[in-house]
Amino acid sequence: MIRVLLADDQHLVRGALAALLSLEDDIEVVGQVGRGDEVVSQVGALRPDVVLMDVEMPGIDGLAAAAAVRATAPATQVLIVTTFGRTGYLRRAMEAGALGFVVKDAPAEALAAAIRRVARGERVVDPTLAAATLAGGASPLTGRERDVLVAARDGATVADIAKRLFLSEGTVRNYLSSVIAKTGTRNRMEALRTAENAGWL
Repeated sequence: MIRVLLADDQHLVRGALAALLSLEDDIEVVGQVGRGDEVVSQVGALRPDVVLMDVEMPGIDGLAAAAAVRATAPATQVLIVTTFGRTGYLRRAMEAGALGFVVKDAPAEALAAAIRRVARGERVVDPTLAAATLAGGASPLTGRERDVLVAARDGATVADIAKRLFLSEGTVRNYLSSVIAKTGTRNRMEALRTAENAGWL
């Protein structure tokens, strides 16, 4: 029996996934969480074989949670299941140690098959998305540029961002200028949209 933990912030999606997976003879959903920062403690308590992980969750995102699971519970595999088939997300998921990456509109039987393969230690990635990821290359943003752009998400001022990240305002402006140049956009909000759409954040 493959023990699965579901991590998704949408109750309806979690319920639907649990119902679908309950139809499989060899898969058991042992727990559900709605926040990324709850995943590691539940993995420790429940010892699932596979975590089915969404990307966008409160607390910490699914990619950060995947890295934390791999660091603290190497026997548990991570399968990212997301609405957004973004090439940047796939690259970051693989870097975080996830073995699989599937989109939520995949057929139910494909999801069950992906769980079985990941539980065996096999890698499962949508081939079209994998090809696009290889063609697209890595994110052009440095870690610090990414931090500054994420801090700008809520419309924060340069002063706000500087305080949050313990940087000078001049340094924040330099990072924002660099991000705008790298994304080929006109301002930080356009840069933010471009980076989000590419899955770089």
